[in-house]
Amino acid sequence: MSAVDQPSHPQIAVSAAIFRDGKVLLTRRARSPAKGFYSLPGGRVEFGESLHQALKREVDEETGLNIEVIGLAGWREVLPAAPGAGHYLIMSFAARWAAREPVLNDELDDYRWVAPDALASLGDLKLTGGLEEVIQSARRLIGA
Repeated sequence: MSAVDQPSHPQIAVSAAIFRDGKVLLTRRARSPAKGFYSLPGGRVEFGESLHQALKREVDEETGLNIEVIGLAGWREVLPAAPGAGHYLIMSFAARWAAREPVLNDELDDYRWVAPDALASLGDLKLTGGLEEVIQSARRLIGA
């Protein structure tokens, strides 16, 4: 959806902090919003879709992974920073990797499995706002 046909009301989105072998999956956005920033895979919730259904669909579309959703790790509101920019309520969930290896779609251009304790030392990576807090909350839910 381009800025020209951006909705005039907030959009609900989901993201997943996916844990595998004590590490969490970070993905880099290949286009706006947040182009060049590492974040969690996810996207918009479609009408009539549950949050868990949307999360599994978005993770599969973006990364090809199958996941097990554990629980809500946090949320973040992204307000429009400029005319035509989107307003999103992002519900972030803790999840466990269940199957398949990452195969990225055109929305993402890189991925890394990162130890949650190493996030603060990733100075060379641009992270989306609030990412570290969501990952630490998800880590507590997972017990990793």
